[in-house]
Amino acid sequence: APAPGPLSPGPAELPVAAPEPPATVPTVDRLERSLSPLPDSLTDDRAQVQTDGNAPGNASDQVLLVIEDDPNFARILLDMARGQGFKVLVALEGQSGLAMAQRFVPNAITLDLHLPDMDGLAVLEQLKHDPTTRHIPVHVMTVNDQQPREFQMGAIAHIQKPVAPEVLSQTLLDIKQFVERRVRYLLVIEDDPVQAQSIIELIGGPEVTSTAVHTGTAALAALRSQPCDCIVLDLGLPDMNGFELIEQIKQDPALVRLPIIVYTGKDLTEAEETQLRRLAETIIIKDVRSPERLLDETALFLHRVQANLPPSQQQMLERLQQSDPALAGKKVLIVDDDVRNVFALTSLLEQYDMEVVFAENGRDGLTTLRANPDVGLVLMDVMMPELDGYETTRLIRRQEPFRSLPIIALTAKAMQGDREKCIEAGASDYITKPIDTEQLLTLLRLWLYT
Repeated sequence: APAPGPLSPGPAELPVAAPEPPATVPTVDRLERSLSPLPDSLTDDRAQVQTDGNAPGNASDQVLLVIEDDPNFARILLDMARGQGFKVLVALEGQSGLAMAQRFVPNAITLDLHLPDMDGLAVLEQLKHDPTTRHIPVHVMTVNDQQPREFQMGAIAHIQKPVAPEVLSQTLLDIKQFVERRVRYLLVIEDDPVQAQSIIELIGGPEVTSTAVHTGTAALAALRSQPCDCIVLDLGLPDMNGFELIEQIKQDPALVRLPIIVYTGKDLTEAEETQLRRLAETIIIKDVRSPERLLDETALFLHRVQANLPPSQQQMLERLQQSDPALAGKKVLIVDDDVRNVFALTSLLEQYDMEVVFAENGRDGLTTLRANPDVGLVLMDVMMPELDGYETTRLIRRQEPFRSLPIIALTAKAMQGDREKCIEAGASDYITKPIDTEQLLTLLRLWLYT
């Protein structure tokens, strides 16, 4: 039988049945539900922190949000941060942390990657994709070591657990000094002075001090003599190869975590792109949409508040955010026996210019996947008759072309051990129904990341 194509059901095709919970739920509802209370033994400052829309707390407050699953470590952080003058908010789960970040808009966040309800990288992705929280500096504190990915996503620091008291104290001091510093420093390395000036005019603002240099030698001298928060680099320099310059910058311990955005018109070979992805945070090839992307990426790494940008820059970012290059053009296979869920998910994904194919059971899912080898990700319902999602996932993993294909399991209820059972079957991640739209989009961006 031919593989199913994109779903376009009319009203007559929807089955008549008792209503079920919606496949997706509004973000606002989730935020209200997710502001979970703390245990009696742990009291933070949420009652003392005032919110006034865009500004975090009172004008005099420095607010730190601690997203940490260990109550004992959270209490240590809370006490030490109060000693540095912070008002402190504590969230013991990822969803609660996201809810508090949106409600209170803190000055800074510490984030553990090992959380009970969701992956810490998914929390970081969601924070950095939301214009309200994108600018907040996030310090990752974890036993995990995924530093390259953390910094590419916009984290400002990585602190490995266990943490010595003096390291923790210095980290909190660094956070305080960073949030109190109102000026950010940009270095543009571009051999063409006209191009360099146009980049500065594109990105500039009253809170950004920009410097342009036109050679690799001048760039290294500038980095030794003045502060820098972010680099925009063209690879075509007269005195040295751009790759060599990045290598030299990364060899300096003081500069190893300095964000570098490669902005080039050069056609990169696959080997060059692989090398750059290891060294730089972002690669932008100059084209018609590249100015918007450059503004967006520099705003991320300079921790600029979108609402405070000049109107022209805000409009550029809003146009860019209406599309999502991480999702656009990607193909997703939905395997679900409930056509209402398929319809709801398809309607959502097509809003982001994603291509959707579907199957109503596990066996058809295998057939559809073989007929569509360009599928980039599978959304797999686990509760299906005959061949359930667990077994279908196992069968997919036995096929060599699909051993590393991202598969996100969709479960009806958040039962104890569900995540472990899904991962054991071969799923990459899982999400519970009714599906939270923002959480699903976050997982898609994470697993479709090249």
